[in-house]
Amino acid sequence: MATSRPWDVPDGLWELISPLLPTTSRRFRYPGRKRLGERETLQGILFVLYTGIAWRHLPLELGFGSGATCRRRLDEWQAAGVWDRLHELLLARLQQAGEIEWSRAIVDSSHVQAKKGAPKRARARWTEAEPARSTISWSTPQGSRSPSRSPAATVTTSPS
Repeated sequence: MATSRPWDVPDGLWELISPLLPTTSRRFRYPGRKRLGERETLQGILFVLYTGIAWRHLPLELGFGSGATCRRRLDEWQAAGVWDRLHELLLARLQQAGEIEWSRAIVDSSHVQAKKGAPKRARARWTEAEPARSTISWSTPQGSRSPSRSPAATVTTSPS
């Protein structure tokens, strides 16, 4: 059954996600405000990602908490590796069901880590016989500068 709101998390998906989320315990002394539920926070994150609004513009009336709360929880879950584990879990389930068509898979640099120890590229060779002379360098011979600077051009009278 398709939901009219894509940020709503169905129960079946929530059963997969909830064990992956890190558990946090409240302090005994000065416990502070009780945390917003994980499911509501996840729906707030999905709402922001789906609609493209700024985190600070997340309406409190929706019950997802503040944008700062959702953003902070997103960072916590990223640091805990939740999204990588969820991705692996969903891929494994799709593979078991035979729903992945590997002949259409694409691997690019956004999915495969580029190793820092890769060999360095060789320097590009010249394609011409020799490099062209610089047009801004003063290393050119004195006689090839502009005519106003050459000694031959400064003589205006001839000895007669």
